[in-house]
Amino acid sequence: MCTKFVKEMEKMALYVVVLLIICYASPARSDGSDHKYKSGDQVPLYANKVGPFHNPSETYRFFDLPFCTPDHVKEKKEALGEVLNGDRLVSAPYKLDFLYDKDSEIVCKKKLSKEEVSQFRSAVAKDYYFQMYYDDLPIWGFLGKVDKEGKSDPSEYKYYLFKHLHFEIFYNDDRVIEINARTDPNALVDITEDKEVDVDFLYSVKWKETKTPFDKRMEKYSQSSSLPHHLEIHWFSIINSCVTVLLLTGFLATILMRVLKNDFVKYAHDEEAADDQEETGWKYIHGDVFRYPSHKSLMAAALGSGTQLFTLTIFIFLLSLVGVFYPYNRGALFTALVVIYALTSGIAGYTAASFYCQLEGTNWVRNLILTGALFCGPLFLTFCFLNSVAIAYSATAALPFGTIVVIFLIWALVTSPLLVLGGIAGKNSRAEFQAPCRTTKYPREIPPLPWYRGTLPQMAMAGFLPFSAIYIELYYIFASVWGHRIYTIYSILFIVFIILIIVTAFITVALTYFQLAAEDHEWWWRAFLCGGSTGLFIYGYCLYYYYARSDMSGFMQTSFFFGYMACICYGFFLMLGTVGFRAALFFVRHIYRSIKCE
Repeated sequence: MCTKFVKEMEKMALYVVVLLIICYASPARSDGSDHKYKSGDQVPLYANKVGPFHNPSETYRFFDLPFCTPDHVKEKKEALGEVLNGDRLVSAPYKLDFLYDKDSEIVCKKKLSKEEVSQFRSAVAKDYYFQMYYDDLPIWGFLGKVDKEGKSDPSEYKYYLFKHLHFEIFYNDDRVIEINARTDPNALVDITEDKEVDVDFLYSVKWKETKTPFDKRMEKYSQSSSLPHHLEIHWFSIINSCVTVLLLTGFLATILMRVLKNDFVKYAHDEEAADDQEETGWKYIHGDVFRYPSHKSLMAAALGSGTQLFTLTIFIFLLSLVGVFYPYNRGALFTALVVIYALTSGIAGYTAASFYCQLEGTNWVRNLILTGALFCGPLFLTFCFLNSVAIAYSATAALPFGTIVVIFLIWALVTSPLLVLGGIAGKNSRAEFQAPCRTTKYPREIPPLPWYRGTLPQMAMAGFLPFSAIYIELYYIFASVWGHRIYTIYSILFIVFIILIIVTAFITVALTYFQLAAEDHEWWWRAFLCGGSTGLFIYGYCLYYYYARSDMSGFMQTSFFFGYMACICYGFFLMLGTVGFRAALFFVRHIYRSIKCE
């Protein structure tokens, strides 16, 4: 039954990958991006959102600011991932017909009230930008500028609103290839004072021919992360990580293997020689090393959730490597995360229930509930708080009620049933825990250990090396997720991820050996905590990035950054803790299988 279930889960996972590739891999998207146009045809242009440039999570609807509004504002239907990304596309007030040039066309003549002038001035002071999509190509621009030249007192600053927008559009035959938007620095409106202002909003359109083929039009946005100086830094990161791995593996090879070899030779002496000497080191605790840990239900749940998150990460990397997450493929990553997480919940249920039953647990139903809530519970509570903050700010990050219902239905109809099915299959697997040595009835007393053998110092040592192997790449990830930098070098990121897994496994094995050599047999939770400690280092890096490398500010952006990063780092803690524990368990079984345990 278990084998059949696992095969079904593998088929389902394969279907998910194929479905997502079909839906998202093709650069030619719907909504007009794959249309051919004739001269004069209306090409779809949608206004998306506005917000402070340095606060990527704090975005608002385009028409929350008093722009010119079209006669009929039409909202575009969006996919789940687009809504989660904060996209709210509506019809824009500009008409950019195919191959039709326009010069200083009037959008509207508007008399801005004092309140509207104050609203625009506040937006310009916070470096507000706007974002639009033309034939699914992104357009960016700033609303205005602040004149600070020669002025030391902020009260003397001059605030100007751009009123003329120039669109430069490149085409190849009957396809739109590229679009750029720039503001006219000479067409300004002074909005420094709170008074009514008459504004003529204008736009111009210039069409130019290009030889760039349609299927390569998105390469412009991915090339920024592939510039030579960026690639040099990425490869330096890879070399740094590889050196760390080589040093660590060399350390294990020269120290652990030599010590273990000596241990095996010593323990392989004849029985008379063994009787003359008292056993010491890790052989001495062979009757306690496989004693089941405390809170075994929580440990099984953590291993189940960590295994699911590890599987989710592997699938995301596979999709990225085949080109699914190309730049500005709106919402593809969020859709993939939701769908794959839902469909891999059976893996969490199976792993947790199987391991819990191996540890002779009896209340497998409670264990299954704990598994389902271990990661989703904190994530749900964080989402409730942050969504309430977004609602209070009237930001687009606030999910509509319909989207929340859809996510709840996915959880209720897909995630939970698969979790239960996986748990039932795991419970019925009847697998026994493979322990090479018998466990004694009473545990041995652990000898006093120095302070650096404690859990927290060991976690600090275990987390530092894996973190040092990835910290250079972390900056680019943060600048992409919490900024406007584009990241597309997924192959390098995947190599760094593999190195992270290897280093985490190796350092956990090394620390587990030293713990056992000190006759401390309570290694189960220690191995998990040491493996997952890199997640704590990443959260520490969040503090550094926020205060030293970014210009984020405000309660909403701060709460979003630290709230969702706490959930991400918690996920890393569970995933890497699982990797560390599995490596340590394999190592412990191997060394105790190699000696004769009485």
